[in-house]
Amino acid sequence: MMEELKWFALLTRSNFEQTVHTNIVKKKIEAFLPTTKRKSRRKDRNLMIKIPLFPGYIFVKSTVDPSDQLNILKTIGAVRLLGNQSGPVPVPQSQVESLKILTNANMDLITGINIRIKKGEPVMILEGPMAGIKGEFSRYKGKGRVVIKIEVLGQYAGVEVEEDNVEKVPDFLA
Repeated sequence: MMEELKWFALLTRSNFEQTVHTNIVKKKIEAFLPTTKRKSRRKDRNLMIKIPLFPGYIFVKSTVDPSDQLNILKTIGAVRLLGNQSGPVPVPQSQVESLKILTNANMDLITGINIRIKKGEPVMILEGPMAGIKGEFSRYKGKGRVVIKIEVLGQYAGVEVEEDNVEKVPDFLA
């Protein structure tokens, strides 16, 4: 009897979502990279670019068999499957199906950037010298700036970044 395939959230290196997705699909493993369109932030262009809906994550379909999961983790840019102490935790099929419907609807999707973030919520820095770093939202500073608390070696440091460069980490990925 073949083991049931389940969806898992795979953490990738910063800005490696498309590379990881392409390489996993080449291994004949089903993968899903939800994207949305956003106006390019570069001053010299006025393009709409495709960006990952959840920066740093893609979804992969796998069994719970460690050898199948190791095959996924051997992909360049793959970091780890999200889970807890007992191992990777599957993402409900219904959530992945909802995301597929949302991303195929060809509508502008509003992600966490446009939703007020509350103190203590997990966030990720999307752009700039600290892109890919995860931290905890501390406060709004005003003039489009926010303060993020980042843990380093058991100590906390506060960094100030552009509000547009921070996105709330979705609850099922936190």
